[in-house]
Amino acid sequence: MLTDLIEEEEMASSLPKAAHAMFRLMLDLLTDLNGKVADLDQEIARRAREDEVSRRLMTVPGIGPISATAIAALAPPAETFAKGRDFAAWLGLTPLQRSTGGKQKLGATSKMGERTLRRLLIIGSSAVVQQASKRGAPRGSWLEQMLARKPRMLVTVALANKMARIVWALLVKCENYRAPVAAKA
Repeated sequence: MLTDLIEEEEMASSLPKAAHAMFRLMLDLLTDLNGKVADLDQEIARRAREDEVSRRLMTVPGIGPISATAIAALAPPAETFAKGRDFAAWLGLTPLQRSTGGKQKLGATSKMGERTLRRLLIIGSSAVVQQASKRGAPRGSWLEQMLARKPRMLVTVALANKMARIVWALLVKCENYRAPVAAKA
């Protein structure tokens, strides 16, 4: 759009020559950066296809090549964690617990974990939630029930938490993701 404005006769004549030259330089730099980003995206996608763990992780809805390669590269071995909740807590996707006297009280999401992976999982889960909001979630599914009674952002973070637990299970069991079958009423 900026290219069109600079090329437009009326706009070009109203800009000083130095500003026109600077805008042209900035546009050339942005074009070069867009090309490099596209090349890096292709490289990440290629590596994700070649890596066994990344391919397995990409079977989970909401996890693409970038998230899969980041998890494979940044996460410690899955055996480090006793259960999926521990992995989700390491990412900072579990609610804070303020429990006492046998009464369980859950607070807000802790956000005290691995920032990059948490952000990627939340972005992936927001895409799944957005798709479910537009097209409808599968009937009787966990996602449909959550969207019916909870705010959308809360469902997004809860789904990211669930995705983290699924990722841990896939890493430990070395299996592909199998979508759950909704219970029939």
